[in-house]
Amino acid sequence: MTTILVTGGTGTLGRPVTARLRADGHEVRVLSRHGEPYAVDLREGGSGLDTALAGVDTVVHCATTPRGGDERSAANLIAAARRAGVRHLAHISIVGVDRVPLGYYRSKLAVERLVVESGLGWTVLRTTQFHDLVVRVLGILAKAPVLVLPAHASDQPVEVAEVADRLAALAVGAPAGRVPDLGGPEVRTVESLARAYLGATGRRRAVVNVPLAGKTYRAFRAGGHLTPGHAVGRGTFEEYLAVRFGDGEGGRRG
Repeated sequence: MTTILVTGGTGTLGRPVTARLRADGHEVRVLSRHGEPYAVDLREGGSGLDTALAGVDTVVHCATTPRGGDERSAANLIAAARRAGVRHLAHISIVGVDRVPLGYYRSKLAVERLVVESGLGWTVLRTTQFHDLVVRVLGILAKAPVLVLPAHASDQPVEVAEVADRLAALAVGAPAGRVPDLGGPEVRTVESLARAYLGATGRRRAVVNVPLAGKTYRAFRAGGHLTPGHAVGRGTFEEYLAVRFGDGEGGRRG
């Protein structure tokens, strides 16, 4: 079986990727900033990263943060992977990183370029946003008495377990380059997602759609982050909400 290193292996995607790979019999090392025995800050690199990569055949790069540093982390990882003779670097990215001028998206696109130019065998999978991210954002917005949403905006959330299955399968295969996007099963208005969330959590909020300004909003409004031609995910947002919150009767009120 293959020896695989999963960066960000304790995160939202890294955990199910690790579980899937181990269930298939692979030796998996989990690299994160605080998880022993491979506690490494990728932004700093160092000998700990070389130790984590010793004897590794494949790296699944899930580690990321919107707070900055992804490019430096990727550069350190790639340099160490070259030294270790890694065969395959599988990287997860986001649909629209080349179309939406959001700072985090630009950083993700720069990381993609580093992967492509790494000299390693590589695979890049772009996906739409995970269901849990949509819920986190809506939970923050719903703290106010009125839930204010960007007008004329849509999303295409996908189940993280499906992404984990796809990424794990790609990791154990041959390097495949840029593979087809993986999008959720439905392109939904943000308002419809918000109303589903309110119903599932038992919250009552007035919903107001507000037009915004700027290049990023225009790119989202134009659907730059969507991939309707690759709506291959199966789990719907309502199914995710039902598992997480039940039927809404036990949800939060107020």
